[in-house]
Amino acid sequence: MAEYVCLFHKDTVIVKSPRKSPVFLRTIVLLFGIVCGIYICTVCLRQINTVSKIKTQNLQVIESPSPDSNILAQLEARIPTLHYPKPQTFSRGECIQNPVRFFAILSMQRSGSGWFETLLNSHINISSNGEIFCAMDRRKNISTIMQTLDRVYKLDWFNSASKNECSAAVGFKWMLNQGLIEYHKEIVEYFNYRGVSVVFLFRRNLLRRMVSLLANSHDRYAKLLNGTHKSHVHSQEEAAALSSYKPIINSTSLISDLREVEMDAVKALEYFNSTRHMVVYYEDLITNNTVRIVTSFRKIFTILPDC
Repeated sequence: MAEYVCLFHKDTVIVKSPRKSPVFLRTIVLLFGIVCGIYICTVCLRQINTVSKIKTQNLQVIESPSPDSNILAQLEARIPTLHYPKPQTFSRGECIQNPVRFFAILSMQRSGSGWFETLLNSHINISSNGEIFCAMDRRKNISTIMQTLDRVYKLDWFNSASKNECSAAVGFKWMLNQGLIEYHKEIVEYFNYRGVSVVFLFRRNLLRRMVSLLANSHDRYAKLLNGTHKSHVHSQEEAAALSSYKPIINSTSLISDLREVEMDAVKALEYFNSTRHMVVYYEDLITNNTVRIVTSFRKIFTILPDC
């Protein structure tokens, strides 16, 4: 092959060798491109196969669910406030797959809990079973308390407020002086384990509550309503008869008595702070629109089911 000669000066001669074609390097680049293309195609095919398999599995689960799968248990584990009781005394029938919420109203005597329960029980699917721990034999120790709670939340508790088969929310009211504070540790553990929602119902005007207590205590023995004692009146005439009594208040111990009641409420809130709860005041309920109160319960506390 001819050589290329470049003359820059008279006495200088530069000789360049001819360029050679880099066939080997081009071959390596080509092979590298082929390998990368094959790898990318393989990864894409795997992803397509994985997506198609997932879609097929989802369709199979939706169209033909396994009869042995415990769907209710899975839902209950996912949402601990939903329950599917299996009562021993009756069958829930067509409502067996309807979830039930558990609640408890923690309050004090003469704080409007009777009226509040009437409001709840006016709902077609809510059962609030009253002051069940007023009987001493149900709260003599923690064992009897747990047995009573299990009966209520398994829907095996029967009274006039029970809507057992299709109840969507079931509970009761519990006064603070009925073993609630004494066994608060065990009860808090039970409420948290069972997903029980707690409603604290208090009264802002503690003086009026004290007057109501004294009047109710007097009527227990005087029986002003035709020789009978009624803790809750149902007409204006009955209310007028009971209000005719004017109790005498011990002004010396009044401040300490009111402070003691207030501390009981604070202590209960402290003990049950770890539970799922809300605080409601009787005065707020009677001065606000009932529909708005029920709506706020449904949104904030999710106790009340949809109608």
